[in-house]
Amino acid sequence: MKWTEGLDKLGLGLYFLLCIFAIANIYSVEPASGTRQAVWFGVSVFVGLIIFFTRTKFFENMAGIIYIIGVLLLIGLFPFGKEVLGQKNWYKFGPLSLQPVEFAKLGTALMLANYVSGPDFNLSNRKSLLTSLAIVGIPAIVVLAIPDVGSLLVFVAFFIALYREGLSGLLFGIGFLFASVFLVSLAIDPIYVVIAILVIAGILIAMNYYKMSWNIISISSIAGSIILLCGLAFATPYILEKLPKHQRERIEVLYKGEKAFRDTSGYNLLYSKTAIGSGGLLGKGYREGSVTQGKFVPEQSTDYIFCTVGEEWGFVGSAALVLCYMLYIGRIYYLAEKQKSTFNRVFGYCFASILLMHFSINLGMVMGLFPTVGIPLPYFSYGGSSLLAFSTMTFIFFKLNYSDKNSLV
Repeated sequence: MKWTEGLDKLGLGLYFLLCIFAIANIYSVEPASGTRQAVWFGVSVFVGLIIFFTRTKFFENMAGIIYIIGVLLLIGLFPFGKEVLGQKNWYKFGPLSLQPVEFAKLGTALMLANYVSGPDFNLSNRKSLLTSLAIVGIPAIVVLAIPDVGSLLVFVAFFIALYREGLSGLLFGIGFLFASVFLVSLAIDPIYVVIAILVIAGILIAMNYYKMSWNIISISSIAGSIILLCGLAFATPYILEKLPKHQRERIEVLYKGEKAFRDTSGYNLLYSKTAIGSGGLLGKGYREGSVTQGKFVPEQSTDYIFCTVGEEWGFVGSAALVLCYMLYIGRIYYLAEKQKSTFNRVFGYCFASILLMHFSINLGMVMGLFPTVGIPLPYFSYGGSSLLAFSTMTFIFFKLNYSDKNSLV
């Protein structure tokens, strides 16, 4: 059919496959939730049809308004949000709930794409750099104040898109360095971390002095970094101690094991691993998982849905799901790179990177490689807000890709 020319059938096919398999797994955990997710999937497809028949310039022209609405919805959580576990993440409208941070990510992706595609954008220019950082930073700061650490981490995705557009990779290196110092200082005495920092800094200074490699690094920048890193190392135990008890335990689980907190923050992880491990190679069969059917894992239909796949579908089913996600995310990156329009490309990179962050953090969390931070698995975790927001980004991108393929420019 002529009108389907330009539709990316592989990408859309993987989207439908993920959503339908998700509904089946949610239904296995909670039939009522599975039914509601199917309804939200129908709503998402209906929204997708509306997007498909919308002019592509609409998303570019409305980016600023959508962004502002997203930020205002986040700010509105402070006086009007429903508090759950110390976080005001939700608006409650009778039986319906709305998590605005998911839509704020959409608004930020559109706004960033709109700004980067402007004629005066150049990341080597300080104004362009600061404006880009502000677009990402404003909603991120509000999310931090909520506080919603999991969603805050997802905002790193936008820096991947900026890196594609010329942002220095040095920022990623600095971020990784500070994160590494923080995590290592949790596990060992900070004095040993400081000694290691001083040794490495001494080597860099020596290399700079003798005009070897790294000669672009100034002594002053190294000295400033040493002070900050050493300060972070000594401050880490204090920061950990000041965190709320449940957040502190979620971090300590990584070092002490979930059995040390089996009655508190390690409970979910303990039974999640039990469920995944018990699935073996081929799984116990659909709706035959003893951990799943016994309701041992709280929030199993949402953040911990992957352990249902591990128990009922086994290693083969879990590996197939991971492969589908990797293929899907890779496909979006590939299509984004092929776009003629800068707006389309940047939005595609933002979208793919958001998916990548959610996917990586959620699986790491379920398998005990990352602290529990409340990050849904895209399309798969139960939740109307999450599914609708991700589906909206999905259909916007494939609409942009469709128009790009049919463009004569």
